[in-house]
Amino acid sequence: MSKKILLINPWIHDFAAYDFWLKPLGLLYLGGLLRQNNYQVYFIDCLDPYHPAMLQGNRKQPKRHSYGDGKFFRQIITTPGPLKMFDRRSYCRYGITPEIFREELKNYPDTDIVLITSMMTYWYPGVFEAIKIIKEVLPSVPIVLGGKYATLCYDHAIKFSGVDFVIAGAGEKPVLQLLKDLFREEPSFVPDSENLDSLPCPAFDLIRKIDQLPITTSRGCPYHCSYCASHIFNDEFRRRDPVKIVDEIECWQIKSGVINFSFYDDALLVKPQEMIIPMLKELKRRNLSCQFHCPNGLHLREIDKELSELLYGSGFKTIRFGFETADFQRQKQTGGKVINEELLNGVRHLKNAGYKTEEIGIYLLCGMPGQSAAEVSSSIDFVRESGAKPVLAEYSPIPGTKMWEEAIASSSFDIQSEPLYHNNTLLPCRSNVFSYADYTELKKKLKNN
Repeated sequence: MSKKILLINPWIHDFAAYDFWLKPLGLLYLGGLLRQNNYQVYFIDCLDPYHPAMLQGNRKQPKRHSYGDGKFFRQIITTPGPLKMFDRRSYCRYGITPEIFREELKNYPDTDIVLITSMMTYWYPGVFEAIKIIKEVLPSVPIVLGGKYATLCYDHAIKFSGVDFVIAGAGEKPVLQLLKDLFREEPSFVPDSENLDSLPCPAFDLIRKIDQLPITTSRGCPYHCSYCASHIFNDEFRRRDPVKIVDEIECWQIKSGVINFSFYDDALLVKPQEMIIPMLKELKRRNLSCQFHCPNGLHLREIDKELSELLYGSGFKTIRFGFETADFQRQKQTGGKVINEELLNGVRHLKNAGYKTEEIGIYLLCGMPGQSAAEVSSSIDFVRESGAKPVLAEYSPIPGTKMWEEAIASSSFDIQSEPLYHNNTLLPCRSNVFSYADYTELKKKLKNN
């Protein structure tokens, strides 16, 4: 009898959370791999916006949108001690109730091992709450924690999470090795870590209701921006075969009828002749009708007439680009991913292809160490003058990045020992040249124009 493995996508605990096409993609990739190795795989999604038990009584379905994004269920909870200075804002548990989670766990009494993922470092309280309940309901079952928080705050997770095993980085090979050690079973299939297409498809069928699906085209990034952790999760930049990506899109469209797909790959547009252009041409050749969403900051440098027209004609509805700042010196310091002239050229091509100003979102980082409010304000003006829509992205310090030491030195919070202080709501690196009042004024500026 094959072992039974339970996958858990935990709650988000935060002041605000919105489902911008979130799915636990790494966890579901593990689900596909474990099935390939003849394990029985089950899944509980604490963020499930369609859980039927949540709709009993007077509770309403969270508002969802036709693109597959929308709100989560939420319950107001006690604000953790380190964040009490923000107690004027409601701190919430996003997702199903703990009672429903307990009942779900009782459906799997003969589970052999639990794998739980994690996302933002400062969302760890939701992970810890789920772990505590798992240990109450399934006390003898080993628990393995992986994901972003587990990777970036490994020592914190080892010390405080209460799990049996913590895995940092890509989980496929470590999980197979751990299962081999625990259960004395040799894996029948081990993927080639150099070939992303050797991984089985994610176990998307475990999702209760598929309103959109995330698609991976690559891992890693050719850039090493000082504020980004991509190189920590992946030691090199690897890409999939664009035809196999289209195979996956077509497969899930046939299986589930889904038309909305999301890409979280920052480097989707890098070297477009290698990936995005052949992928889009193959989609067109097969006459697949899709809507695509890119909530992460794509690279603008490669945008030209051909690519803009392909993106527009292929149904790329949500496009966001990482620009970060119009300040030339800071562009160089943070990685030189894009310069002002490239933004102007890219926006011009996108608008000529048919995109409207409000559809071209340009992320501007605010609250970076040493950054002034004046710099952010002038960056907003520059993006507006280019014909695009500026979108403020509050800086969150990330352990292991090039900017981390600078963030430690500039933050008034103990960001080294308490990941809650990474929460971008706090503006952890605010200063006398970028105060919370400055931030409030910048938000007003965005609304008023």
